[in-house]
Amino acid sequence: MREDTYIGEVIEAPTAKAADGIRCDACPVLCLIKPGKTGACDRYTNVDGRLTRVDPLVLTARPDAQVVKFLDKPDSWDGDLLADAPVFVTGIGATTTYPDYKPAPFIVASQVEGVDMVTVVTEGIFSYCGVKVKIDTDRYLGPELSTVRVDNDAIGHVTTAEYGSQMLSLGGVRHLTGGGKKEGRTTCDALLKLCNRQPVEMKIDGGCSVVVQAGKAPIVNGVTEERMRVGCGSATIGIFARQWLGHADEVIVVDDHITGVLTEHQAGRFLDMRPAGIKIRGKRSTPGRYFQVAEPGLGWGGTNLSDPLSIIEKIDPKFAWPGLKLLFVSTTGEHAAWFVLDDQRIPRSAPMPEAIRAAVERIAENCEPALCSVLFMGGAGGSLRAGVTENPVLLTRSVKPEHSKALTRVTCGGAPVYLWPGGGITLMVDVTAMPDNAFGYVPTPAIVAPIEFTLRREDYAALGGHMDRIVTLAEVLASTRVQTIAAPSDQPWPLQGMGSSSTQNLLP
Repeated sequence: MREDTYIGEVIEAPTAKAADGIRCDACPVLCLIKPGKTGACDRYTNVDGRLTRVDPLVLTARPDAQVVKFLDKPDSWDGDLLADAPVFVTGIGATTTYPDYKPAPFIVASQVEGVDMVTVVTEGIFSYCGVKVKIDTDRYLGPELSTVRVDNDAIGHVTTAEYGSQMLSLGGVRHLTGGGKKEGRTTCDALLKLCNRQPVEMKIDGGCSVVVQAGKAPIVNGVTEERMRVGCGSATIGIFARQWLGHADEVIVVDDHITGVLTEHQAGRFLDMRPAGIKIRGKRSTPGRYFQVAEPGLGWGGTNLSDPLSIIEKIDPKFAWPGLKLLFVSTTGEHAAWFVLDDQRIPRSAPMPEAIRAAVERIAENCEPALCSVLFMGGAGGSLRAGVTENPVLLTRSVKPEHSKALTRVTCGGAPVYLWPGGGITLMVDVTAMPDNAFGYVPTPAIVAPIEFTLRREDYAALGGHMDRIVTLAEVLASTRVQTIAAPSDQPWPLQGMGSSSTQNLLP
């Protein structure tokens, strides 16, 4: 992100030509761009006095269809609509609808299953946006609600821990615009990198440093994570109890959340295992399940333990016996230790039997690779909806299944999105499902993300759509520099099944 951008300058009418450049009206900054130069966002340039998008408009080609010849030679095509169009026009490189009253830059006609369709395409300027980050790790990253920082600027906070993963909530309008110019720039830059699948190093107050990159393993305090835990301590016992039977007399699965003790656990009782008399520290929840056996940390099972024996409170001689075989193991199998009780019933370290070693390896085998997941989350507001229809509430209703049949399909760069229920159009999308470098920024600051609305042409008319702006794909190709990329084969084609929708219950 450019550091020399000044936000807040009062500028005269947009798109006005000046002696030394032209005004860019693609966002509220209204840069004056000199010939051959780019604006503050590096997305627009001055080509012979004409405002021009630096990047091409991105089209995705259907995986099961050959890209037809007109993509290379549009003049050889007569412009008729194609049944089941083999390409989809994304919002990447499309330009924006700012200011709000402008129709979307591309409203493209197509046919799907013999039905006339329209796809409304734009690059949305999202001031109200952020990312939700899922980090697969048992390590303790920091206290819940702790501030997450980049270059000492707050960009978000730690939220709940979810079964083997730590969640972060980053960005949002308060960090982008409410915390000062430097914090806004740092936040926007971090969001942009995360959304474009680049690594970002963060520091969590009261916790660790972590490097996050979508689709890659997290790096915690300089150490790359390898495994996501198979389950909590209790679940691990439930999964592997039968495999330990006959090889170990007691198994304690150490976990920051729920530590499991095999012979007390329902699984051990079901297998008629003899009580071992080994009592551990912590708060007993239900038989064989203990909370808070240690403080959170970077050791065994996400605790601060380096010596698992330290959680033993006592060994009851009424139940324990010399020669008792005891396994300590973590929920990823990364840590494991084998002990045998001596004649005084004191645990002594011993060589691990092959059967037990194989069982520990089975735990590791059942752990999925540790990854970072990044979901872009944004609210599609004024300029986006007005760019689609003159009556935005009808668009909002049309995307919601609870209002009708979700007449309008929303995608980002052709990737499927999750739409939150309730008011507005609040969406989430997995950035790894989107094309490379799909995101940009404007220095207001805000994130620029591609968004597409696809619906039947008759439904678009019923919504009050900008019917006079509908163009064919041939017209797009004739007037715009495009880049065609292959759509991912592991996700739905954006137009799949769209011919079966019908208008109902949209109008008040």
